[in-house]
Amino acid sequence: MTKQKEMAKIAYNALDEKKGEDIKIIDISEISIMADYFVVASGSSTTQIQALVKNVEENLHKAGCVMKRMEGDRNSSWVLLDFGDVVVHVFNREDRLFYDLERIWSDGKIVEPENL
Repeated sequence: MTKQKEMAKIAYNALDEKKGEDIKIIDISEISIMADYFVVASGSSTTQIQALVKNVEENLHKAGCVMKRMEGDRNSSWVLLDFGDVVVHVFNREDRLFYDLERIWSDGKIVEPENL
C-alpha cells in the first residue's frame, strides 16, 4: 500500500469513527497535480464538523503525516485539511450540496476504502 493510499484510508476511518456522513474517497491522481486523493465528508452540525476535523488531524499526525495547511475555523461550514497528497474536505450538508465536489471532480475515480 502506498503512503497516499494509507493516508486516505486513515482519514476515511477517522471520519467514519466520528460518524461522518456520506464519506467519499476520490482518486484524482491521474487528473491533477495538486493531490492524489480527496476525502470528502459531511457533518450534521458545526460541533460535529470540528470533531471530525480534530479526529482526522490526530489520526494522521499519529501516523507521521504533516498537515501543510488548514482552511476554515471553529465556526466554518467547510474545513479543508491539506496533507499534500491527500486533501480532506469536511462540509455541513448544505454547503456540500452547493459546492458538489463530487461533480466538479467527476473525472476522478470514487474508491471504496477496502480497495485502497
